[in-house]
Amino acid sequence: MDMRVKDLCVARGGVALLEGVSFTLAPGQALILRGPNGSGKTTLLRCLAGLQDPRGGEIGFDRELAAYGAHADGLKAQMSVTENLTFWAAVHGLSDIAPALAAFDLEALRDRQAGMLSAGQKRRLGLARMMVTGRALWLLDEPTVSLDAASVALFAEAVRAHLAGGGMAVIATHIDLGLPEAAVLDLGPLKARAEMDDFDDAFGGAFL
Repeated sequence: MDMRVKDLCVARGGVALLEGVSFTLAPGQALILRGPNGSGKTTLLRCLAGLQDPRGGEIGFDRELAAYGAHADGLKAQMSVTENLTFWAAVHGLSDIAPALAAFDLEALRDRQAGMLSAGQKRRLGLARMMVTGRALWLLDEPTVSLDAASVALFAEAVRAHLAGGGMAVIATHIDLGLPEAAVLDLGPLKARAEMDDFDDAFGGAFL
């Protein structure tokens, strides 16, 4: 099932951030969102995930098929790595967490409490959650924060495996993920200029 976005306008705090956002994503494809902080990447992802309504335009996709990975890792600190993944797998009606443990090099940490993990390990566990959702579309907001180069490579391989299985991904990131096959959407030209000028004047550019 293709994802079709047409003339989407997204807003934050009642102020339009982006307008005219249009793209089509087919199974097996990924889209990288580029743009400076405050450009609307997170707001766009939240609209695609169904967490907030767009101001206008169309999203042609069943958003029940999407999994959203935000800045927070969504971990239970007192639960082990295995328990965290088992919990999220059960929420989505799945049971096999072994592929997720392997993909993010978490086998040796499987019995460690999430609260005792390093920042990078927590991020890897948070990303491993995407694999146990069983959702076709991954929506990821700066997924490589706290990851070293080796872990970024693990993430890229996990995305490739997801795409090879007919999945899709929309990823907001500032860095090169090593996914040359992914399309890139620069949000800069889609900025809602007139309203953002008023917003900047009112808040002194605090959100840019």
